[in-house]
Amino acid sequence: MRETAAITAYAVGDFALALRELRTYRRISGRDDQIALMVDSERGVGRPDRALEVGRAVDRKTLPTDVRVHLAIAMSGARLDLGETERALQELDIPELDPDRAFPWSPDLFAARATVLEELGRDDDAASWRKRAAVAADVIAGANGEDQWETVEVDEVIEESSDGGPASAGHGDVAGVRD
Repeated sequence: MRETAAITAYAVGDFALALRELRTYRRISGRDDQIALMVDSERGVGRPDRALEVGRAVDRKTLPTDVRVHLAIAMSGARLDLGETERALQELDIPELDPDRAFPWSPDLFAARATVLEELGRDDDAASWRKRAAVAADVIAGANGEDQWETVEVDEVIEESSDGGPASAGHGDVAGVRD
């Protein structure tokens, strides 16, 4: 419940609430699987220095790969917030940064690297990493079957009246649905 509340608060930009719920979740569960959200939430409340402290306080070797990658991205963002662009790039120099292979975390990692490279004025390198991020996202979507777009055509829609029944405006049924 705490984890869900924290993720929801984070998603709507209520970083103070997200932090409170994430700390409680971490204290109760003893888990660090939402550490990247904690770091990013610290950034969201304007405390990039504290974000770095939170991120450094965990043993990255014990984290699952996807958590470790997202922590590196959040730490890089905190470095950018502090104007430490070169160090932001260094935060992303992790073993999981493989430009020739696509993993579920690759699009986010590649895009983060592109952002830092843009900040450094290395636009050609940034464009190359943006392209890698797009290719990785397409490959992953294809592997998950998410690239199968379905087209649905709706000829008419039944409108409901305020009492939940069909409106008496003479609208027809939903028809002509095909994929």
